[in-house]
Amino acid sequence: MGFVAAISRSRTVAASPEAVWEVLADFGALSSWAGNVDHSCLLDHGANGVAAGTSRRVQVGRDTLVERITEFNPPDALAYAIEGLPRQLRRVANRWTLSSAGPRSTVVTLATTVDAGANPLAEFAARGVCRYVAKQSDTMLAGLGQDQALGAQDPDRRGETRRKRRIGLDVQRPVVDADPG
Repeated sequence: MGFVAAISRSRTVAASPEAVWEVLADFGALSSWAGNVDHSCLLDHGANGVAAGTSRRVQVGRDTLVERITEFNPPDALAYAIEGLPRQLRRVANRWTLSSAGPRSTVVTLATTVDAGANPLAEFAARGVCRYVAKQSDTMLAGLGQDQALGAQDPDRRGETRRKRRIGLDVQRPVVDADPG
């Protein structure tokens, strides 16, 4: 293993963990709520109907990625490996975790790990990727916290538009951990 960096972002969303989970678990619909994603669709389902192994295609500008579920633990955690990045990045993964913050409130955390390998520029590359990912994570968390994304699962919020009111609060600054391992 080479240099590994990690970053996490959190946001409190005014919706139950179950409502937030329903949005995240609709794995092919990422582009319907993540403002930085131009297109997304399911590619394959996991073997025997199991969520692990399910993959989606994600289009971000001119870049095309494939994300493959590695952990599916309703309604607490969803993790996936990200493929299609430059080969110098050996492994990149996202992990969403949900925890109740009250009867209709959820803390959503998006953590990203980057294994940049053991080359001389690995630490620099991994830290740079983490800074970029922090911005992307903020956009995804903001999109998740918008009314339209949760409207179908939360009848009290149905009918409000995406731009009218954001329900996410308390964006926390990134935490970057590095393990030169």
